[in-house]
Amino acid sequence: MLLSRRKLRLETERLTLRPPVHSDFQAWAALRLQSRDYLTPWEPAWAPDHLGRKSFTNRVYWAQRSVSGGTALPLFLIRREDQVIVGAITLDNIRRGPAMAGTLGYWTGQPFGRQGYMREAIGTVVHYAYGKLDLSRIEAACLPENAASRGLLEKSGFKYEGVAQSYLQIAGRWRTHVLYAALRHDRRGRTQAG
Repeated sequence: MLLSRRKLRLETERLTLRPPVHSDFQAWAALRLQSRDYLTPWEPAWAPDHLGRKSFTNRVYWAQRSVSGGTALPLFLIRREDQVIVGAITLDNIRRGPAMAGTLGYWTGQPFGRQGYMREAIGTVVHYAYGKLDLSRIEAACLPENAASRGLLEKSGFKYEGVAQSYLQIAGRWRTHVLYAALRHDRRGRTQAG
């Protein structure tokens, strides 16, 4: 399914979810810098130019191509009351054919953590993935010790599926992750995700 990036806007109770645009650069870079110590234990190592304008421009172009090509759904979480970026969520690695699946990743800036923003975003993105993208399975992974992320996934209707050894490089080391999934037609029991 091809999507127009200009039309892609998802609404939650408090947020607008939309692809990044060039004018987001300063707010995004400031939030990422402010939240660096909060985020880096859970993310791949930041490249030296991670917070640079050129890197962000490449991110915007990747988002445009991904949305247009139907391969990913990279969205910023914009708080409607003041238009502040609070984080981002990406449904990536969208697979068609027999799989009909995608992989969810997300981050929230430190000032906005534990306020329910990401739970709103996950519920909306999963609902969109089932209804508009016709996906059947949404996968997510996090470090075993990331209790906040595990709790968020479980409260969002994702169910624990197992462990993946050396799944991703986080902070420069190959790390084992715990795997979760939400299924559109979940025979494992009802989920709240969709």
